[in-house]
Amino acid sequence: MPLFAKIRALLEMIKFSHTVFAFPFALTGATLASLVSNRWPTLLQIVWICLAMVGARSAAMGLNRIIDAGIDARNPRTANRHIPAGTVSSREAWLFVVGSTALLLLAAWQLNPLCLQLSPLALLFLVLYSYCKRFTALAHLVLGICLAAAPIGAWIALRGDIGWPALVLGFGVLFWVAGFDIFYALQDMDFDREAGLHSLPSRLGAARSIRLARLFHIVMVLLLLSLVVVPGLGVIYLLGIALVCALLVYEHRLVSAEDLSRLDAAFFNMNGYISVTVFAFTLLDAVV
Repeated sequence: MPLFAKIRALLEMIKFSHTVFAFPFALTGATLASLVSNRWPTLLQIVWICLAMVGARSAAMGLNRIIDAGIDARNPRTANRHIPAGTVSSREAWLFVVGSTALLLLAAWQLNPLCLQLSPLALLFLVLYSYCKRFTALAHLVLGICLAAAPIGAWIALRGDIGWPALVLGFGVLFWVAGFDIFYALQDMDFDREAGLHSLPSRLGAARSIRLARLFHIVMVLLLLSLVVVPGLGVIYLLGIALVCALLVYEHRLVSAEDLSRLDAAFFNMNGYISVTVFAFTLLDAVV
């Protein structure tokens, strides 16, 4: 396979386009850190934050695809993923994971000592998530912890400490991710039960899982609202959160226990809009 085609296959394997889910929240964390510090980051700091984000997510997704290759091969929905289908070999996937991990560590080293010291902890949770479905239904929350590292890590990168706004935003991301990952797991509910895998939908059923996802997203909104007390945020930020509420309501209207046909629109489109909206209105309020 030509080099560019192989690179494209690797990026498709890790769903690189889905970086939009967590990437804007990393930039939101950087914006909050800038407001509290009353100092905007340098262009180089932003570049290293972005590279750390790309490295962490790419390593996590690549590792997940490697570890789950056997399960994916047995699941009709995922049997055509790149490793089971033979488009990407395990060796190529491992090289990709090693390179992505190296990028994360390099970026953390360039940012500050605390980022580098905490990077092994982030990697530990990335590995843990890939195995969670084998022994706990709480894998959705572990995935939320992994993505919550994006805004918290960006805050640490700029300030060298861990402040309450970063933690509040991180918990908001945790509940947001756990909620939409429950939606995503609905499509594998029957397979998970047959394969002995764990998820909240396979344990609770579709209707109860959807109600739990709704609760998680309500908690997310409340946490985001509490950030309005950060100096520099006000009406514009609140308008953004109101728009996020509207997007979440629409997302939940797309999915029901009886009809999962619009799950892709709820999962991919709405959540991309939500993360971008939070960042855009946070940045706009900070600038204004």
